[in-house]
Amino acid sequence: MTAALARTVVLDAAEWRSRRAAHERRVDEWLVPHLARRGSGTRHPVQDFLFTYYSHRPAQLRRWHPGAGVLLRDADPAEFGRDYRAEAAGRTLDTEAVLGRRGDSVDWIRTLLTRTAGRPGQFGCFGMHEWAMVYRQTQAEVRHNAWPLRLSPEQTARVVEDNRIRCSHFDAYRFFTAPARPLNLLAPSREAQHDNEQPGCLHANMDLYKWAYKLSPLVPSELVGDAFALAREIRALDMRASPYDLAALGYPPVRVETPEGRAEYAAAQRGFAERAAPLRTRLLAALAATEPSNTTEPDNAAERR
Repeated sequence: MTAALARTVVLDAAEWRSRRAAHERRVDEWLVPHLARRGSGTRHPVQDFLFTYYSHRPAQLRRWHPGAGVLLRDADPAEFGRDYRAEAAGRTLDTEAVLGRRGDSVDWIRTLLTRTAGRPGQFGCFGMHEWAMVYRQTQAEVRHNAWPLRLSPEQTARVVEDNRIRCSHFDAYRFFTAPARPLNLLAPSREAQHDNEQPGCLHANMDLYKWAYKLSPLVPSELVGDAFALAREIRALDMRASPYDLAALGYPPVRVETPEGRAEYAAAQRGFAERAAPLRTRLLAALAATEPSNTTEPDNAAERR
């Protein structure tokens, strides 16, 4: 006998199909332009980043899941994959089986989210991680070499050298150029990620999308979509504050090489941290819904209405 989850929400067919259709419409607004650019061989350093840097494929983002502890009435087994099991009234996620395969990964993510949420945010990095990624490189060597740098290579290097780099995020730090790494106050590593991650970091908040899709199908797809939407906005600030000149794409620079630009960046960074905090809380709450309970009474959403 399997342990019952903390609660079971029952969705009738009309309700879950409506939610699925709404999710697909929302995601299509992001996917259609990306797939068109991909088909034409056009690259966009801001809007395509979440599809090229992260491993979640467009079709996976579009596919809807209700999350753990939800029973879908009259669901066709062919519409859902191996992670779902049949019940008398429909289909539900086989949470125990998913955790059996991926429990270690889920625990790692839960620990990271919990520790990050428990720390104060730091807002003094001023986006120097993007500058460290092009430090002492030529235009041909930089990652987005189809787009010019706003300053000369020497001026760019001076910005890096005149500002204390304090990047706490390993997945940003690992893209630093070799000469830039010793300039960072920290030496982040994957092993120390639980100890270094902090909620003011743009990349830590962008990565809420990664943790959401890695937890799928245990978390609702609407939550994955919310994390994706926030990550898109964060990426825009990340690149506006970078050394690249993307004004032609509609992204005016945040000139972090100036006091005014640094103040603008820090204010925006605080705003994103405030918006990311509820998403982190929702991810942890969704994980709590996978924990067993002593009760087996279903929570029938239709009957509550």
